[in-house]
Formats: sequence, structure tokens, C-alpha cells
Amino acid sequence: MKIIEEEIRPDKIFKKYLSLAETDINTFFNNCKTDKINCPACGSQHSEVWLIKNNFRYVICNSCKSIFVNPRPKIEYFNRYYKDAPSTKFWATTFYKKTEKARREKLWKPKAKLVKNLILKYQSKVNNFSLVDIGGGYGTFDEEIDKIMDIDITIIEPSIHLSKVCRKKGFKVVEKFFENLKREDLSNNPKCFVSFELFEHLHDPRYFINSLFEIMNNGDMLIFTTLSGMGLDIQLLKENSKSVSPPHHLNFLNPKSVSNMLTEVGFSVLEITTPGKLDIDIISKNKSDIKDNFWRNIIEYSNQDELDKLQEKIVELNLSSHMMMTAIK
Repeated sequence: MKIIEEEIRPDKIFKKYLSLAETDINTFFNNCKTDKINCPACGSQHSEVWLIKNNFRYVICNSCKSIFVNPRPKIEYFNRYYKDAPSTKFWATTFYKKTEKARREKLWKPKAKLVKNLILKYQSKVNNFSLVDIGGGYGTFDEEIDKIMDIDITIIEPSIHLSKVCRKKGFKVVEKFFENLKREDLSNNPKCFVSFELFEHLHDPRYFINSLFEIMNNGDMLIFTTLSGMGLDIQLLKENSKSVSPPHHLNFLNPKSVSNMLTEVGFSVLEITTPGKLDIDIISKNKSDIKDNFWRNIIEYSNQDELDKLQEKIVELNLSSHMMMTAIK
């Protein structure tokens, strides 16, 4: 299914969201205290500045090429931001409601089918099987997978508002931050943990992965998506990329670095793909912002059929900015 960015992120409303977020930086992060961190993927202390955007300093690891904010504001600033900021409220209400239908059709239905296929591919028995959705939001993904798979679903969602929405849809909800989750909050069934578009927001992604590993049972699966810093649109557009949007997106790992991190924690990596569909559409729409003459000429020279083939090749080479990991404990 072909997607264009305008369908799921209408330009006018998305620009409004980014404008609010930029204003919120001055409100919630001005003169804040910071933490200096090592690379969240490989732990290296050696990196160099990649870019500075809205006073957030992104560096690229010299070892694994992960891109991340360093130093980063302390966690308490983000906690207050996600609780009180106008931009986060705008995303959770206005933006999401106006794009829900398109996102359901273009994003969540295909993702539900993909997750079902991965579970069936790597699990020999799916009777009494459970799915745990970390940060389930409005529960749209869970509605879609519930239609096509007989599976027990638990949503981990700390937001009072979003938890209420998910309960009204009939789902079991654990209203906690993931860091406060306990084994007894979940069933003893074999499980698949899923997390979509959360990892890039995490203040401490290594802590998240370690905590997740500890709460999982042997044989449980993990499927999560995030942004890849080696995605072609991010690499070409850099500071002009809307994906590079502080204070929301702090971490941009890549297929190789996230695979090494998962293995180091103790997971067995089953597959890592970049099944993105928007890279070339985003680059084409913003071609005036591309500083590399070669790529700007390629985009201007190619017809739509050639651009579609180029998108397919980007996916094949794991160079899309949309990244999906499947692992097992």
C-alpha cells in the first residue's frame, strides 16, 4: 500500500504541532540542568557534533553511528513537559483525532497484519498467547490486531485520559509508566511485547531495554519500531528533517547498532528491517533543503516510477528511517 506523508501528517497541522513544540522548548527547557551520557547503543564515550537544533545538541557516535542528544536535559524536565506542554496536548487531541482515520488505514491495519505474521512465524504455539502493548495510546493498533487474531491484549498506558479511552474500547489497561511495571501486572501466558514509535522519545533507552528484558519470560517476543538515524531522508535533510524534532526525538539508532545493543542485553535478534514507505516522498517534497547536489539532481531527474523503485531499494538495503526490530528472550 502506497503512502504519502500528507495523508498521515497533513502539512498545515504538522507545522502547527512543530511550532508549538519549538515554543515549548523555551518554556520547559530554558537554562535546564543536563546529563552527559555515553552512546545509548554501544556505550562509547567518543562522538562528534552532528547538528544543533533549537538548542538541542545531536551527536553521532564514532563507533556505531548512532545519533543522540548529548548532553540531554534531566528526566524531570521531560516529565513536566509531557504532562503540561501545549504541543503534547495538541498531538494527543487535535492532531491525532484529525488524522486517526488515515493512520488507521495506512499505518495500523498493515502493522497489525505484519505483527500477526511475525508472531506466527516465530511462535510454534499461539494458544493462550498474550500481547502487551507498551504505550498503547488510543489503542488503535490493538483494535486492529484484535480483529484478525485471537489473542489476549494488555495495554500499558500511564496517561489517565488515554487509559480511559482504551478501557472504553474493552481492553485491559495497566495505568502505569513502564518503569513501574511488575511481573504480577501481567499474565503468565507466553507473550509478545510491542512498542511503536516510543524508543526515540526515551530519556534512557538502555534502561528501558534492560528493564524489558528483566520482566520478560524466556521465549517471549519483542517487536518495536523506531527511527533509524541512517535513514536516507534523515541523513540528507539533517536539521531540515521534521523527524529531527527536539524535545520529542532524542535517539536515532540504526539497524546495526540496535542489533548489537539487543544482543548485548541478552536478546536473540530474529530480524531487523526498515519497511518504510515515506523516505522518497519526504525527500522529494523537501528537495530544496537537500545540500548534496548528487541527491538533489537524482530526485529532480527521476520520474515517479523510478522514485518508487528507489524507495523499494532503500527498504531492501535497510536504509529507510522507519525501523522494525523483532527479538526473543
